Amino acid sequence: MNYEEAEAYLVEIPKFTAKHSLDYIKECLRRLGNPQDAFCVIHVAGTNGKGSVCAYLASVFQEGGLRCGLFTSPHLLRINERFQIDREPVDDELFLRAFEKVKGMIDQLVAEGLFHPNFFETIFLMGMWIFKQAGVSYVLLETGLGGKIDATNVIERPLASVLTSISLDHVQVLGDTVEVIAREKAGIIKPQVPIIYDANRPETAGIIAQTAKSAGAPAYPVKKERFIIREMTAQGIDFSIENGYDGVNDFHIPFIARYQAMNAALALQTLAALRGKVDFTGEQVRRGMAGVRWQGRMEALEPGVIVDGAHNEDGVASFVETAADFKDKYKIVLLFSAVEDKDYPDMIRRICEGLKPEQAVTATLSVDRAVDARTLAEEFRKGGCRQVQAMDSVKEAYELASKLRGDGLLFCVGSLYLVGEIKRLRREK
Repeated sequence: MNYEEAEAYLVEIPKFTAKHSLDYIKECLRRLGNPQDAFCVIHVAGTNGKGSVCAYLASVFQEGGLRCGLFTSPHLLRINERFQIDREPVDDELFLRAFEKVKGMIDQLVAEGLFHPNFFETIFLMGMWIFKQAGVSYVLLETGLGGKIDATNVIERPLASVLTSISLDHVQVLGDTVEVIAREKAGIIKPQVPIIYDANRPETAGIIAQTAKSAGAPAYPVKKERFIIREMTAQGIDFSIENGYDGVNDFHIPFIARYQAMNAALALQTLAALRGKVDFTGEQVRRGMAGVRWQGRMEALEPGVIVDGAHNEDGVASFVETAADFKDKYKIVLLFSAVEDKDYPDMIRRICEGLKPEQAVTATLSVDRAVDARTLAEEFRKGGCRQVQAMDSVKEAYELASKLRGDGLLFCVGSLYLVGEIKRLRREK
C-alpha cells in the first residue's frame, strides 16, 4: 500500500460519528503497546487558539533543544501535517508504517465483532505510535472536539493541561451554550495537574476554576490585562507581559492578529507553570516565540493576500478586530467560504457589521459539507455588501478576488478548508 491509498482509506472513515468510550480507546492503545507511555504530554483544548498555543510551545521546545512531537488538526494539504516532529510533518514512510500498524490492529478488532474507530480516533492512534517510534520526549496534544470524552483524554497524567478561549462551535455535538461547552472541555482537567486557562470570559472561567478546585489541580488563569501590546506592524506584534519568563518580559511574535498576544500569554504561562520539570533560558523562550510558524491563522501568503481559518463566533470576532486595523489604510476585498455545520449567517453578519466591506467574493468549497456560493452571497447582500459575486469553485473565486483587490488587501476567511484549497492552488502553480 502507498501513501495515496492510505490517505484515501482514512478520508473515507466518517469524521463526525459517535465517539467511542475512553475504555475502547485504551484497549486500542494497549494492543499497540501503549505508545502514549513513552513520552510526556501537554494537553490542549478550547474552541479557538489550540493550534497557535501548541505552535508557540513547539517553537520554544525546539529552541531549547528538546525533541518534541505535535499532534494537531485539521490538516491543510496532506494528512501527515497532523503529526509534526520538531515542527516538521512526518515523512510518508513513517506515516505509512503507522497506518499499516494501526489498520492491522483495527482489522483484528473488526474481526472480533468490535467497532471501527472513527476518523479522529484512528488518526490519534497513529499519532501516538508515530511519536513513540520517533523517540520524542514531549508531545503537544491538541484535542479534537470537546475534552471530557475526546479520544485524547485517555492521557491520565499530562505534565500540564491548557484551555484556550471557549465559544460556541460544533453546537450539535458539544451543546448550545458556552457554559455547557466549557464543562465538556474542562473534562481534560486532571488531579494535581496544572491547568492554564483563558480567564477573560467570566461564565466559562468560573466553571474551569471550580472544576480545577474540585480536582485539586493548580490553576493559572490568564487575562488580557496581564500584557500590553507595544506595537503592531506588518511584521508582527511587540508586547510586554507581567512575570514573563526568567526575567524576560518583552516579546515579539510574527503575527498581525491581536488575539495572538493572548495565545502567546497562555503559552508563556504554561512554560512558567512547568518550571522545574521542563526548563529553558529566557533567551530561548524569546527566540522561540519570535520564530513561531503556524499556517492559516492571519497568514500572509504574499504581500496583500492574507488567509485566516476563522470559522466560529470568537474566531470571526477576532478576524474582524484585526482586519479593522487596516480598513482606513487599504481597500479590503473578502473571499469567503463555509461548511454547513457552521453558523455562517451569523459569521457573515458580524463581518458586514464590523468591516462594512464594499466587495466580496464567495466560493463553493470542494467538500461534501460545503455551502453553495450563491447562498453565501445572498447573506452578504443582506448584510449591506453591495458588490458580491458568487463563484462555483475556489479557483475561480481566488483569481477574481486577487484581481479585484488591486493595491488593497485580500482577506480569505470562513473555513480552514478554504485556506487549504488556496494553498493547494498556489502549490500547483
